[in-house]
Amino acid sequence: MTLARIVTKSLRQHALSTVVTAFGIALATGLLMAVWAVKTQANQTFTGVSGGFDAVLGARSAKLQLVLNAIFHLEESPGNLGQADFEEIRKNPAVALALPIAVGDNYRGYRLVGTTTNLFTEVEPQPQRKGQKFVFTSGRAFNAGYAEAVLGSFAANRLGLKLGDKFHPYHGLLFDEKQQHAETYVVTGILAPSNTPADRVIWIPLEGVQNMQGHAAHTANEISAVLVKLRSPIVGKQLETLYNKQGNRLTFAWPIAQTIAQIFDKIAWFDRVLELVAWLVAAVATASILASLYNSMNERRREIAILRALGAHRSTIFGAVVIESAAIAAIGAFAGFLVYGAIAIGAAAIIRAQVGVVLDPWAWNLVFLWAPAGIIASGAAAGIVPALKAYRTDVAENLVPHS
Repeated sequence: MTLARIVTKSLRQHALSTVVTAFGIALATGLLMAVWAVKTQANQTFTGVSGGFDAVLGARSAKLQLVLNAIFHLEESPGNLGQADFEEIRKNPAVALALPIAVGDNYRGYRLVGTTTNLFTEVEPQPQRKGQKFVFTSGRAFNAGYAEAVLGSFAANRLGLKLGDKFHPYHGLLFDEKQQHAETYVVTGILAPSNTPADRVIWIPLEGVQNMQGHAAHTANEISAVLVKLRSPIVGKQLETLYNKQGNRLTFAWPIAQTIAQIFDKIAWFDRVLELVAWLVAAVATASILASLYNSMNERRREIAILRALGAHRSTIFGAVVIESAAIAAIGAFAGFLVYGAIAIGAAAIIRAQVGVVLDPWAWNLVFLWAPAGIIASGAAAGIVPALKAYRTDVAENLVPHS
């Protein structure tokens, strides 16, 4: 009888314990791959999101808060800038584009961001796709000074709004039915997916936010931030020194990628905790293989003795147990891809809904190789102890069935 037949027969005879143990291995493998792959891809994707800009100018605050508010449309605005501040940065010869934005309202939880129409004509939302600007799936850009709106693809889909629909904005960044504005906006355009936070935004003319009823009159000419595109990366350091080190009123967040990286520095401890949990689950699952096979050796003593009597060598029995252990781990490891898929797809959906950044759950990652390989190797190692017990089984003592 070959090793393959011995192992296959044993797995069938102990199907229940095999399935239960493999399930534990699958959970460990899937969790480990998900933690590693999602962390790696999220880091790369988030630091690559800039909205097509190099820097953000805003009121004095932490750079991270400013970028989260202006680029990712999270957090609250740290304060406003005057028209003079905008004109100064706009006229700076080192600046290729200065785009003002104003925030402060929402529609059913989705932010309204006031800006100018050159957002749609001069901005490339994904820097890696040179020359590709915002694309309209239907309609057109809003007209400055009119109560018109352009919806990001995700916002339009979730809100169920289409071309020509009308809606009333709500005051504040959090949806409150009691804070409805009197103004009525009409949807003039819907953008194609850009896979950036812009997909979650409702874009309206800058004047729409500034002059919305209920807003303070003295803020009518103020903006929340300026998105800046530089003519050369070299001048970024100069502007950073100008605004951050020679004054205490404004903040120049540059470079955006370096600022976003701070998020992952802050939550690095959480990643390590998740990895530790995954490794502990893997260790427990591997130990369960050892315990399951070791305990079953008492039941298999006569079976092993018969195999030995039929000519099987001790090394054959030893190898069969180790291979069986590795096979259980392999079944669990490959099933772990199903667990990984469920976790990664769920995580990607949550990140897209909350932030607008799109992750690809099936993007290649080396963890898909070393995690299953490591689990299988651990499973084989766990089989050594029960294999030694099988190796030492006495043929004469166990060949006769016990009553």
